[in-house]
Amino acid sequence: MKKINFLFLLFLLMITFSCQNEENEIIKDDKNSLTAEAPLYRLVERVAQNPTSRDNILDNSSCFAVVLPVEVIVNGQQIQVNNTDDYQLVQDAIDAFTTDDDIVNFIFPITIQFQNFDTQIIDDIDALEQVLEDCDEDEDFNEIDCISINYPITINTYDSNNQIASTVTIESDDALFDFFNNLEDTMYVGINYPISITNSNGQNIVITSNEMLEEAIEEAIMECNVSGLTLESVITDGTWYISYFFKNNVNQTTDFEGYNLTFFINGDMNVAGNGNDLDGGWEINSNASERKLEIELDGDLLLDLEEKWKVIEYTTTYVKLRLVGQGNGGNNYMYLSKN
Repeated sequence: MKKINFLFLLFLLMITFSCQNEENEIIKDDKNSLTAEAPLYRLVERVAQNPTSRDNILDNSSCFAVVLPVEVIVNGQQIQVNNTDDYQLVQDAIDAFTTDDDIVNFIFPITIQFQNFDTQIIDDIDALEQVLEDCDEDEDFNEIDCISINYPITINTYDSNNQIASTVTIESDDALFDFFNNLEDTMYVGINYPISITNSNGQNIVITSNEMLEEAIEEAIMECNVSGLTLESVITDGTWYISYFFKNNVNQTTDFEGYNLTFFINGDMNVAGNGNDLDGGWEINSNASERKLEIELDGDLLLDLEEKWKVIEYTTTYVKLRLVGQGNGGNNYMYLSKN
């Protein structure tokens, strides 16, 4: 009898271990799994982070946002800012005259909130200037607030270090940002689809995969981009280096260290570095839904660059490009940073 019980217990343990391993492999190898290295990881984090750039008319910083309501004085006019619509009152006061100082002075104390939702009470101008001095402004991009995730959502996790799988329920933006911001390198996560998002038109859209979520976020980026910058004017100003290259789910950025890219106004380009000097050409093709940057270079040394890259977003110092559905790992990514 004891032998039968022992065999039965051993059988149960084998089943449990087998099922757990199978579950772990599903999370790790599924195409919808994410790691901290994946580009979609950063996009989701930016959707969830505290929007700190929308109030730059007040604080001139994307490092934090001033918690409303707050009172300010602009050119001798005291203004009560109760909600985001009142930012226009501040802008109007700044635009009223051309001979004033246009400085936004806060009536202290105020409370500020950082991208990670942490808050701090600021008692005077000296304390505010100290925070501004200590701020590490992100050279990347700020929040993506033209799209929102409808909660709750569930996320499957697998820690490859200790081979433990679990499920986490996320109820809010700050919880999701905290989860992604603290993701360990050994962790694989998979969003449990379907989920629902709300786009810039107020429409609820059902998302069923990482690819669909990435497309939705990129579409929101295009809709929110009101900078007025053209990609042509950006990339032809100065030289660039490849700050991120992600292919087949592997970060391959180090393969391109030492190379500098120059885009000339006439459509020619040059890639120089590591004892090599390659000439080539570039062209931007656009339609109603997307823009593509096509790169061609002489020789076979840097074939991975010679593609028609979809333009995701850009600033004066940063350009994000994606190649859809390439390689064993799906999408390829190339980010350019200005020297």
